[in-house]
Amino acid sequence: MDTPRDILQRHGLRAKHSWGQNFLGDPDILEAISDALELREGEPVVELGPGLGHLTRFLAATGARVTAVEKDRDMLAVLEKEAIAGVRVVSGNAATVDFAEVAEAPEVKVAGNLPYHLTSSILFQVLEQREHVSRAVFTLQKEVVDRLSAEPGGRDYGLLTAILGLYFSAENLFDIDARRFHPPPKVDSAVLRLIRHPQPLAPVVDGARFIRLVKAGFAQRRKTLINSLKSDKSLGGVERLQQALATAGIDPTRRAETLSSTEFAAIERALGPEEG
Repeated sequence: MDTPRDILQRHGLRAKHSWGQNFLGDPDILEAISDALELREGEPVVELGPGLGHLTRFLAATGARVTAVEKDRDMLAVLEKEAIAGVRVVSGNAATVDFAEVAEAPEVKVAGNLPYHLTSSILFQVLEQREHVSRAVFTLQKEVVDRLSAEPGGRDYGLLTAILGLYFSAENLFDIDARRFHPPPKVDSAVLRLIRHPQPLAPVVDGARFIRLVKAGFAQRRKTLINSLKSDKSLGGVERLQQALATAGIDPTRRAETLSSTEFAAIERALGPEEG
């Protein structure tokens, strides 16, 4: 397989720093990422930001039905000329694409070496489209993967960890040294695997309110839970929040970083039906 440098030179291109382009061409790592998806022949998989097509080739080699979503016109031209068999290339924004729609399938797996600045946007897309995403494997900044796979109580545990944890298991599969990329980023990366739970770990009354609740809890990490939650008026007044915490059996003086996904869900349920 040609290196990222070789392909860029062949097409007269350079990596675009403003787009967060750092190309991964290590075949052993790419194969491990593809293997982590556990693709079957004919199964639909969406690759976000395929770039020069290095991971794309490994996905296609499994016999899966690959839809590669790329926004950069130069990369689209490269992929067209490289003409990887079994791959459908689509022009689109990885941060807003509808996975099931673009893959023309009710359920998909998703993969990608994500630009660091789009990480949160894409992970929230996975959350919003969770009913259609059975598994996702992403290469991300190592610090982010450490946070997303952290347990409650530590400083790495945060907002997205708590929200994702209700719907997906998150695992740091392995780290990737920055020198494996072209050009090398300033930080190391890691591979995150998300596997959707057969059912959410706990029920909630309203999924959108659950997300607002967790966001409010983490908005001011140093404050107690009750003081953080009351900053979001849509959750109700202090009395309602205190009652919900009591019903859920949660000490109001705890901090958000100590609560599991299921404890946040218990608070959300205890708030009862939406008012108004």
